[in-house]
Amino acid sequence: MRPRQPATPRPSRPRPVRASQARPVRLGPRSLAALALVSAVGAAGFTWPLFADPASQLGAHAQDAPWLFAGLLVLLVAVVTATVSESGLGPKAVAMLGVLAATGAALRPIGAGTAGIEPMFFLMVLSGRVLGPGFGFVLGAVTMFSSALLTGGVGPWLPFQMLAMGWFTLGAGLLPGPMEVPPDRAKPGARGRPRGRGEVAMLAGYGFLAAFAYGTVMNLAGWPFMGALASNIAFDPHAGIATNLARFVAYCLATSLGWDLGRAVVTVVLTFLMGPAVLRALRRATRRAAFESPVTFDPR
Repeated sequence: MRPRQPATPRPSRPRPVRASQARPVRLGPRSLAALALVSAVGAAGFTWPLFADPASQLGAHAQDAPWLFAGLLVLLVAVVTATVSESGLGPKAVAMLGVLAATGAALRPIGAGTAGIEPMFFLMVLSGRVLGPGFGFVLGAVTMFSSALLTGGVGPWLPFQMLAMGWFTLGAGLLPGPMEVPPDRAKPGARGRPRGRGEVAMLAGYGFLAAFAYGTVMNLAGWPFMGALASNIAFDPHAGIATNLARFVAYCLATSLGWDLGRAVVTVVLTFLMGPAVLRALRRATRRAAFESPVTFDPR
């Protein structure tokens, strides 16, 4: 009687992995709540000059309010960064964060003092797209803080810059895209993220619009400091919302339109020229990092 051969286990078919499973940071309920809180306070800190009642005490302290919001945003950005990090920012993700933040900080001084030449913005768009909104918010805030230390740009505007850049990078991670399947696990007919010219064009369009949005919200942060100037574009704490809105639009057109346009054009050009290569490099590094696999150490 022939001995029965043991059955060989059938190899299991790999399942498609969604993009959120390959990202270094997952936004849990606590992270989303902290992010919503800091965004709400940040929106109030940016837009209070437009909605403040001329008869209120807030209008009387127009020169003090930006300082108060700046101090509050420092604490809130630190809290939301710690909360997001606690939700899953492991050692591999920390290493990725350090490399990208250092690269972005090194790119910022290239265009310092030159209207609109800010190449760090295109890197933030691509990084947020590949690594997700949670990682994108932390990366944007940390990169802006590091670049401020490098360029000496530390001041009451820095917390607003950190929050605005966090929003900028987070938005790139929220851009629409179907299920992503890694090439080594792809099934026949499985759909992946939009690749090629379509994706690059979408990122370029987002970078163009978001560059203007970043400049606009940063104008809101610095505009109240002009209240003491005798100008028809300065913030007037005694005027209504319609008057101040018209003054703010004139302020943006007169002071920052050229800078914002240069930033947007540089972001679009770099995205089209270097976007495909950088996207491939970031996705390859993300696959090899295997953020979902825990780090283990050999006891020997």
